[in-house]
Amino acid sequence: MQTGEKERFLDKLKTELEIRDFSHETVKGYLKSAEKYLSYSQNKEIKELTEEDVKKYIQILIKKQEPSSVAREIFAIQFFFANVLENKIYIPRPKKNKKIPEILTKEEIRAMINSTQNIKHKLILKIIYGCGLRVSELVNLKKGDIIVAENLIHIHLAKGKKDRFVKIPDSLKEELENYSKLNQEEILFPSQRGGKLTTATIQAIVKQVAKKAEIKKEVYPHLLRHSFATHLLEAGTDLRIIQKLLGHSDIKTTQIYTQISQTSIKNVKSPLDNL
Repeated sequence: MQTGEKERFLDKLKTELEIRDFSHETVKGYLKSAEKYLSYSQNKEIKELTEEDVKKYIQILIKKQEPSSVAREIFAIQFFFANVLENKIYIPRPKKNKKIPEILTKEEIRAMINSTQNIKHKLILKIIYGCGLRVSELVNLKKGDIIVAENLIHIHLAKGKKDRFVKIPDSLKEELENYSKLNQEEILFPSQRGGKLTTATIQAIVKQVAKKAEIKKEVYPHLLRHSFATHLLEAGTDLRIIQKLLGHSDIKTTQIYTQISQTSIKNVKSPLDNL
């Protein structure tokens, strides 16, 4: 396989993804997956690649990666075969590890917020946890999305190209309004070099603050979103409302929080106690 040929097929894949209006991150991920597979298969001509070749490649990945990561590689490679090579293949998805994320307690969230004196970092933590936002939604927030009069934040074209509204926490309203006046940028959280912060920067901020708060759990931005949903459920919020706040298309995605929440388990009275 020649380098020029590989690049030509990757360009065709990019076109197929973009005309379907896939998100930038999805396009980037699919291209990376296809490029890695084609590099592995460089001793064969692209049009000679078969389903069996892919299965051998996936067999190698399963020994190195988590099942969810391997599944993403399979989606990308199957799309490449079907829409670029016009050859439909079927690769079974590996069985997922059913791990439940270790949720942060309210005390741990409070410790993180109190451990930083940086106004921007503190507000970032409060918005991710207080509104249940994805990192991609946070970095794209504009001042015009903050509707203070109605206590709402307008999330534009989130995952799945959907708009939604989330409530501004009452305790955050004044702080958010004051912060918006600190600079003239349109973006709510601009970077020092101009433009918006990157998702990697947000991840680094959260990790740094968690370390400063001496939290031993593995902390990442999406864990704050998980904690938001779990704490709402434990407070008695209806699952359908949580689904709407998180922007989930399918209630089944939201139902994971019924497994994460331990309130119902803690409230069970063991028969041992009645002896």
